[in-house]
Amino acid sequence: MHLTLHLTTACNLRCGYCYAPPRAGPRMSEETAAKALDLGARLSEGSCGVIFFGGEPLLERDLIRATVDRARALERRTKARFHFKITTNGVLLDQEFLALAEREGILVALSVDGIREAHDRHRRFADGRPSFDIVQARLRMLLAARPYSSVILVVNPDTVPFLSESVSYLLDEGCRYLIVSLNYAGDWSERSLRALERQYRKLGRSYVRWTRAGRKFYLSPFEVKLASHIDGCRYRRDRCELAKRQISVDPEGFLFPCVQFPAAGSQSEWCIGHVERGLDEKARARVRRAVDAEQEECRSCALRDRCNHTCGCLNWQTTGSVDRVSGVLCRHERMLMPIADRVGKILYRRRDPLFLHKQYNAAYPVLSLLEDAAARRS
Repeated sequence: MHLTLHLTTACNLRCGYCYAPPRAGPRMSEETAAKALDLGARLSEGSCGVIFFGGEPLLERDLIRATVDRARALERRTKARFHFKITTNGVLLDQEFLALAEREGILVALSVDGIREAHDRHRRFADGRPSFDIVQARLRMLLAARPYSSVILVVNPDTVPFLSESVSYLLDEGCRYLIVSLNYAGDWSERSLRALERQYRKLGRSYVRWTRAGRKFYLSPFEVKLASHIDGCRYRRDRCELAKRQISVDPEGFLFPCVQFPAAGSQSEWCIGHVERGLDEKARARVRRAVDAEQEECRSCALRDRCNHTCGCLNWQTTGSVDRVSGVLCRHERMLMPIADRVGKILYRRRDPLFLHKQYNAAYPVLSLLEDAAARRS
């Protein structure tokens, strides 16, 4: 089970593509967070992931500390085990919080949209000031302390031309785990989609070159599609966690099936319970039935087992329905898969040792970490 705690609706940035723009509203109380943990302990089978989310969650760092302390107390009294992650814009990230993250094993995901020209297009303060210089300093501080932290790069139609350069910049900064997230709700045109395809082709060539040079990295668009080819049925089975093993908790304790749905409000059909009452299993089952239904337009598609069309959260954001697929998403998947497949074919035919180790050895993440630790000691 994974619980996403929406600690606040406030934020210190005004990102132009944000699907839940900052607004006045309640912050989550310690009592609500504690009840969410209790619920997670009951619903999980021993292990419960907790994601601190916002708004900007570091505006509520005292609540984060209190919630972690509460979780550790629960662990001492029960069989529950908690692990933590925070998604942050990085502006308030400091050594004090990184010390807490190190001590408690909190994974940090930092949003950086790449080079200055891309990042500052949308990630600005309320008064219009750019945030690149501040976030770049925070990124370097984070990677010095936690080198395997993930970085989230959002691609908007107007930042597509910077994608390949932005990925290269972030990898050169030391990022090893890079999540490239398309803003599917953006104003995509045929021209911007063609530009995106050119950027993916360029990144595909770089992916081959970097891998053959022995460079370790995770680049989500390619890793996901390579996995969809290699893992087959397992990839299809594990795609969408909506209302299944993923629950979002809004600041007032209402439960929703994923991160975008709290914006719909507690009176909407997407509210599936409250931390005090628990999950409304009928509402939860209704959401799952809608997500699990095979979309009519996808039934005859040869790519459906590898496609992201089952993401109910994304479908709802772009079409207003969890079971209706965005045309942009469909076009994106058809664009990306052959490019990723070509990358995989090149590296597989060459029997590239790093590629084979990374894609076909389930123990790769652990072994890679041990190799890096040994290299640092020597």
